[in-house]
Amino acid sequence: MNLFFREEGSHGKKIVIIHGLYGSSDNWLTVGKKLGANHHVYLIDQRNHGRSPNTKEHTYESMKEDLAKFFDQQNIDKAIVIGHSMGGKTAMLFAADYPEKVEKLIIADIAPKDYMALGENSQFYQHQLILETLIELNDNCAEYKSRDDIANFLTLKLGDKDLVMFLLKSIYQDRETNQFRCRINVELLNDSLDEIISGMNLRWIEDRIPILTYPVLFIRGAKSQYISEDDQKLIREIYPEAQIKTIPDAGHWLHAEQPKLFMDALLEFI
Repeated sequence: MNLFFREEGSHGKKIVIIHGLYGSSDNWLTVGKKLGANHHVYLIDQRNHGRSPNTKEHTYESMKEDLAKFFDQQNIDKAIVIGHSMGGKTAMLFAADYPEKVEKLIIADIAPKDYMALGENSQFYQHQLILETLIELNDNCAEYKSRDDIANFLTLKLGDKDLVMFLLKSIYQDRETNQFRCRINVELLNDSLDEIISGMNLRWIEDRIPILTYPVLFIRGAKSQYISEDDQKLIREIYPEAQIKTIPDAGHWLHAEQPKLFMDALLEFI
C-alpha cells in the first residue's frame, strides 16, 4: 500500500497527521501549513479515502500497517502522531504496537472504546445513513449536472449543511465521463462500518496498559458526544498521564470549527 500524502515544511520535529472517516489530507491542509512553519509535516490519505488506493479491506489492523509502511518509506524514525476520529483510532493502535516510533500522541475527539456498545445512541446509525446516501449518489451519478445539484440532494437526505459541505470535498468530476463521483470507497466502508465504530477499544490493548511510553493529549469538542465523562475515566485507565483538553463551542470537527483554539492546544503540547 502506497498512501497518497502531502508535505509541509522541512525542518524541526516530524509530525504525521491522520484524517478521520470521509476525510482526507486536504481537510487538514490549514493545520499542516501552520505546523509546517516550524516542523516537517506529513498529511496522509488513509486507504479507501482521498487519493490513496481503494482496497478490499478496511480494518484498523490494515490502516496501522499502512502507517508503519509509510514511516519506513519516508525514513521517519520517530514522529509526533496526530489522529482525528477514525484516524485517532488508527494512531492509538499504531502507537501501542510501534511505541518506539512515537514521540508524542495527539488524539482529536475520539475515545479508545467500542461505540457500538452505546446501542441506539451509537454513532453507527448516523454513519450508516451517510454512507447509504453516498452510495445512492454514486449509483445515480448521471442525474447530477452540477455540484449544487449534489449539495441539494445531500442536504435533503442528511439535513446538516456543515456535514454536506464537508462531504462535498470528496466529490469530484470524472474528466472522461464528466460525471460526479465520490472519492471515498463508500461500498466497502459501509460493509466495514461495524469495525470502524467498534474497533480499537480497551480490549485491543489491555495487555499493554498502563501506557506511559510517550506523552498523550486528547482534544475534545465541548459540543461533541464522542468523549464523555466516563470516556475520560477510560482514557486515564489506559494513559494515566494523558492530558485532556476541551475546546469550547466545538463539535466533532473541532479543527474546522475552532481552528485557533485547536491550533493553540496543538502548539502548547508539541
